[in-house]
Amino acid sequence: MNLQIFIICMVTNLWVLSPNVQSFRFELESGHSKCVAEDIKINSMTAGHYSVVNPNEGQPLPESHKITVKVTRFYEENYYYLSENVQSGQFAFQAVEAGDYLACFTVVDHQPPVKISVEFDWKPGVAAKDWSNVAKKGSVDAMEYELKKLADTITLIHEEMFYLREREREMQELNKQTNSRIAWLSLLSLFICLSVTGIQVWHLKSFFEKKKLI
Repeated sequence: MNLQIFIICMVTNLWVLSPNVQSFRFELESGHSKCVAEDIKINSMTAGHYSVVNPNEGQPLPESHKITVKVTRFYEENYYYLSENVQSGQFAFQAVEAGDYLACFTVVDHQPPVKISVEFDWKPGVAAKDWSNVAKKGSVDAMEYELKKLADTITLIHEEMFYLREREREMQELNKQTNSRIAWLSLLSLFICLSVTGIQVWHLKSFFEKKKLI
């Protein structure tokens, strides 16, 4: 199991340490919504940037090409970010709780219907920090800048390992509870089957005795 955790950590860290987090593009239809989920750890920074793709380069975006963006946590009504009828924007916040967070994009219902392409870039962890501003504000040289970035990355890896260990412990507890419940359910099913069989045998015996067949 430790080997599995190590492999998961390595894969996660390779993604976190990559210098550029690639954005992706998706389409929205009038009157419809689309949500993107991201698993964020507690106290972890996250930042997102979105923009409506101009269908006609060199010309202003049509008025119909506006979206509403909401960022929230699963099963919660409070918004971490809300922006209505915009063509581009960005958000950033620190997660106060661990779990899945949703960024939902909605297009107002237009007649005739229109399709809008949205480019979205969601950066978690170290990638969410604006390191250029950190370097400027702190007046640090290139070496100290890299060391600060490396220190944050190491901290993130350390937190990720403890997070994975905690998830492993929770999964083991869940497996134990599931196995225990299945064992009790099997015993209960066996007891019910034996009871029904006994009642059937008793009923048949009584029936045959009444008919004087035995």
